Amino acid sequence: MSDTPFGFGLPPEEPDDGDEGKKKDQQSGGGQGPANPFGFGPGGPGGDNPLAAMFGSLNPNDLGAAFQQLGQMLSYEGGPVNWDMAKQIARQTVSQGTPDGTKDASIGPAERTQVDEAVRLADLWLDDATSLPSGAGSAVAWSRAEWVEATLPVWKELVDPVAERVGAAMGDVLPEEMQAMAGPLLGMMRSMGGAMFGTQIGQAVGVLAGEVVGSTDIGLPLGPVGKAALLPLNIESFGKDLSVPQEEVRLYLALREAAHQRLFAHVPWLRSHLFGAVEGYARGIKVDTAKLEDVVGQFDPQNPEELQQALQQGMFQPEDTPEQKAALARLETALALVEGWVDAVVHSAAKPRLSSADALRETLRRRRATGGPAGQTFATLIGLELRPRRLRDASRLWASLTDARGVDGRDGLWAHPDMLPTASDLDDPDGFVHREQLDFSELDKMLGEAASGPSEKPNLTKDEPKDDEKGEEKGDDDK
Repeated sequence: MSDTPFGFGLPPEEPDDGDEGKKKDQQSGGGQGPANPFGFGPGGPGGDNPLAAMFGSLNPNDLGAAFQQLGQMLSYEGGPVNWDMAKQIARQTVSQGTPDGTKDASIGPAERTQVDEAVRLADLWLDDATSLPSGAGSAVAWSRAEWVEATLPVWKELVDPVAERVGAAMGDVLPEEMQAMAGPLLGMMRSMGGAMFGTQIGQAVGVLAGEVVGSTDIGLPLGPVGKAALLPLNIESFGKDLSVPQEEVRLYLALREAAHQRLFAHVPWLRSHLFGAVEGYARGIKVDTAKLEDVVGQFDPQNPEELQQALQQGMFQPEDTPEQKAALARLETALALVEGWVDAVVHSAAKPRLSSADALRETLRRRRATGGPAGQTFATLIGLELRPRRLRDASRLWASLTDARGVDGRDGLWAHPDMLPTASDLDDPDGFVHREQLDFSELDKMLGEAASGPSEKPNLTKDEPKDDEKGEEKGDDDK
């Protein structure tokens, strides 16, 4: 690492004007580096235009916005992610439209009515496919920008633990005795790190807003509780090349959204279980301090994009420890079980009613297998690659449970996280179904006995005295 904190020092090449340049360099601090480490001023990389060093050949009309963004980067004093910047970048990304040229648009009354009717019909169909009651108190139609606004609070919960790890490591790469001396620069680095994370996350969320069709596409409840949300514009794009009537596409996706809502509304521990798994995985991430030290040592304030590129290129990697492997398996399994249950339940509800049910199911499975919104976003934001094969395994397991135990027996597994299948059970779904079936009847019996109370004890034999008789006999013995 350079002796000069964060690599500020001599420019990489000799001045073009020979001895005259050397004199200027001596006047500005000799061998200790330029008086202005950012390269502003005559002789710096910006030449006559001091702004060129940081903003390149920027259109003068955009300088105000550029200065505003720079000010936000350097003045940010919040948490590990600059969420104001993330929101701004996400909104800008949405406003640019998707690669196919589709621009975001406000939702009209007709689209709101279509979404409301689709969700209501979907809920009616799901009543036959699951024992969990409706979880959607209302149905809403969102534009892409509205999806960004509604889901950012949840992204904060997901991403902050990982960003916190990187932010802490940025302070650890300096020796302890140097950290006090480099306080202002370290603060600037953290501010810029928060801005870079904000930019990266904002871009990811903005791109995702152009792909998702509802609030639960990634298997997590990103929207407000009790609101089934669909994005009409993205649903139209999704079904454009499928040769399936648009109303069937909308209804099938409404079934998936409503099924997710039922699960998250009536399994109260599920949300915290999933988010806890994400946080547990984040705790096991170790930051490559050698790489970070190298990046910080060569950090050039004239090119802050280098820090963002470093964050995107493997700055943090999961530790190869039993605890981290267990956290990863727990998270992948939990997400697969949620998606597999929804897949099985929706197929059961749609198959008898929609001629395109099989085609839509396979389209969504392939979308997930090729990365899809979930895989890309998790890989970008928390360094997690989801294994698509787990979805099919989980769906097969839930279908087997339905055949073996019926709808009530299948859905009863959600009563407690310890009752859910494990990663190894996904490899052998039939084994799990048959191995656990007897245990559940015994568990139900035990719960029934506990709930009946002492005055209604079952299974008393003729020869066994009741509690009051025992008490009388004990009293007689005491006399």
